[in-house]
Amino acid sequence: MSILQRISEIEAEMARTQRNKATASHLGLLKARLAKLRRELINPKGGGGGGTGEGFDVAKTGDARIGFVGFPSVGKSTLLSNLAGVYSEVASYEFTTLTTVPGVIKYKGAKIQLLDLPGIIEGAKDGKGRGKQVIAVARTCSLIFIVLDVLKPLGDKRLIERELEGFGIRLNKSPPNIHYKMKEKGGINFQAMVPQSELDADLAKKILAEYRIHNADVILKEECSSDDLIDVIEGNRVYVPCIYILNKIDQISIEELDIIYKVPHCVPISAHHKWNFDDLLEMMWDYLKLIRIYTKPKGQLPDYEAPVVLATNKSSVEDFCNKLHRTLMKEFKHALVWGSSVKHNPQSVGRDHILFDEDVVQIVKRV
Repeated sequence: MSILQRISEIEAEMARTQRNKATASHLGLLKARLAKLRRELINPKGGGGGGTGEGFDVAKTGDARIGFVGFPSVGKSTLLSNLAGVYSEVASYEFTTLTTVPGVIKYKGAKIQLLDLPGIIEGAKDGKGRGKQVIAVARTCSLIFIVLDVLKPLGDKRLIERELEGFGIRLNKSPPNIHYKMKEKGGINFQAMVPQSELDADLAKKILAEYRIHNADVILKEECSSDDLIDVIEGNRVYVPCIYILNKIDQISIEELDIIYKVPHCVPISAHHKWNFDDLLEMMWDYLKLIRIYTKPKGQLPDYEAPVVLATNKSSVEDFCNKLHRTLMKEFKHALVWGSSVKHNPQSVGRDHILFDEDVVQIVKRV
């Protein structure tokens, strides 16, 4: 029996199994078996990898990478063309884009790479079409834009989420707060620091046994599901922020538009008419969580035209120095910082100081 047939059988059994406390253990085991088969499908034993395929291996550039994911003919290419000014063949028939088309936009001083991925189809995670290559590129992105036709958003949204989930991509989620460590002996040490509604010691041990793990520490620091434990055991999940772009709003009413605006993680646009791009770009910036740090050479004004862009609000002075030049830390003495991350302006700080958005930094080198 092929891997796809085994996956299909397990999915069918899960679909006909009622979800309640009595079946939680059985479903947990099925989920673990499904996760193992999907991993084997993505990374076949003895496979040479083979890369992502012609046209998919796009080098990373800029400060962040955004992948456009969606079914064919929802307007991804039009959106990329109008955002980045990059020509991507646009037509009203399906499967126009056959390779990854890159573009770059500059926003708030950051250079952001945009990737128009070929339209995925249902079953992409199981190898249909070029789905595996498309989703493999999506795993490398800092942010995913799921582009949907506003006239049929919910069904397409669920299908795309299912494809991405099957490939180990977790959208708008944080990694489970589970301490998991394998050991050589001592059995399974299971602790739950908060009450659990699904995952107990018995179910955890059964899932671990499915992976032939009989000695490990598992500490749940929040309420967790069997899916969360499986994700931690698999260890290859990527947690990516996602914005759902509802395109073609020129085809709906104002009342319908008001309802769409209340949906979490969604922004309505018209790629063709370039409507509401400002809201999209502002939400993009929020979800990327980038910070801009301005350099100040000694005796000169800060350079506000070319900020150093860093990821997240946990970037240190050392991260800033490494982004400027890899050898800068060898000569580093201290830094002078102006901005919201310090109490005094300027304040002398060390390499571990955490910088905030729009701080100004002057590096003082050892003599």
